[in-house]
Amino acid sequence: MREYLLTLCITAAVTYLLTGPVRKFAIVAGAMPEIRARDVHREPTPRLGGIAMFFGLCAGLLVADHLTNLHELFVRSNEPRALLSGAALIWLIGVLDDKFEIDALIKLGGQMIAAGVMVMQGLTILWLPVPGVGNVALTQWQGTLLTVALVLVTINAVNFVDGLDGLAAGMVCIAATAFFLYAYRIWTSYGIEAAAPATLFAAILMGMCLGFLPHNMHPARIFMGDSGSMLIGLVLAAGAISITGQVDPDALNLYAGSEKAAVHQTVPVYIPLLLPLTIIAVPAADLVLAIVRRTWRGQSPFAADRGHLHHRLLEIGHSHSRAVLIMYFWSALIGFGALAYSVNSASMWIVLGVVFLSAIGLALLLLPRFTPHAPRWAEILVPPRYRHSAAVAPMGPVAAADESELSAEGEQQAAVAVGVPGVNGATAIGARSRFLDRRKAGTSR
Repeated sequence: MREYLLTLCITAAVTYLLTGPVRKFAIVAGAMPEIRARDVHREPTPRLGGIAMFFGLCAGLLVADHLTNLHELFVRSNEPRALLSGAALIWLIGVLDDKFEIDALIKLGGQMIAAGVMVMQGLTILWLPVPGVGNVALTQWQGTLLTVALVLVTINAVNFVDGLDGLAAGMVCIAATAFFLYAYRIWTSYGIEAAAPATLFAAILMGMCLGFLPHNMHPARIFMGDSGSMLIGLVLAAGAISITGQVDPDALNLYAGSEKAAVHQTVPVYIPLLLPLTIIAVPAADLVLAIVRRTWRGQSPFAADRGHLHHRLLEIGHSHSRAVLIMYFWSALIGFGALAYSVNSASMWIVLGVVFLSAIGLALLLLPRFTPHAPRWAEILVPPRYRHSAAVAPMGPVAAADESELSAEGEQQAAVAVGVPGVNGATAIGARSRFLDRRKAGTSR
């Protein structure tokens, strides 16, 4: 555990220290696209944060290779080199997109090539534990197709959710934490060395996100861009592929005792099928909803809009920071709920706890929809904003003129704020009325 923590800290430190110089480089290189219709921030903000994250990944792998216990991992397995090869390719494509805005189909082709590079070097799904069937071996083509599909879904799910300051990095960090705990338990509790690469990947991914988050929290001074979002999506997918398709479920030796006991004992065998999906459940749901929404309107699935989950949270009335925290909450609930169930699937308290926290999450989610008003007989005792009369009071000619002047002045200030050549980062979104029509949205962030 100490060597994993050292690797995590080195990765986080390198990422954090390099993000500042990378921000200056992005400003000089002109990697600051203009404000688009779907963007939440109001000031041009540099991208290319993925450069610092990639060098953090390289530093983490380099340090792990020189540690006594983790060095054996590099000797026995080719998976770390496979990850580095695929990450370098996907990172290069992301850097080009951050600077030149390459076509979405070209990015998709690059993602498939990066996944193919990892498959060629041995990071692929070899078998699947299927409940009720057992261990099912996959052919080479089946394993390749399934691996590429998982990589594409994970990369694009993380890329889709990267719409608010600190959102993608925080959600992936939460997912990586849950995944690290699960993989480390499989390795230490059951003595399965094949789970060590996935544990290392999760530790490095946590370091990449933690090192970048201080620069990316609202108001963000730099964005990770596609060079960062696609990179962390690839690392997350690599860990899922490693522990799902490389760890032999038969090595757990859990098939003993009564049938009922065997069902509960073999839950860790089936969790690898579910955990990679649960840790990206929120981004994956956003991805599916976006594809359905765009195709239903007759648009391309790659056409950006302003209908993502984080945009809807802002429209409901949540502030920027609260919307990010709500997304964090749901990611943690799903990821750690699945982790707790894998540890003790027979406990009803875990299920009840997840249900209770889900109810709290729904209440927080819909809180801005409720506008409480005091009864008419108690209106004199409460502030004016809670009175029925304040909500429906008509405006006179003078008040209407003042309102028009304030509105015009606000619009002028907003226009000036957008045009300011400053690069201090994003600011919170304003009132809901300032959102543009989703149908007029431009390209993705």
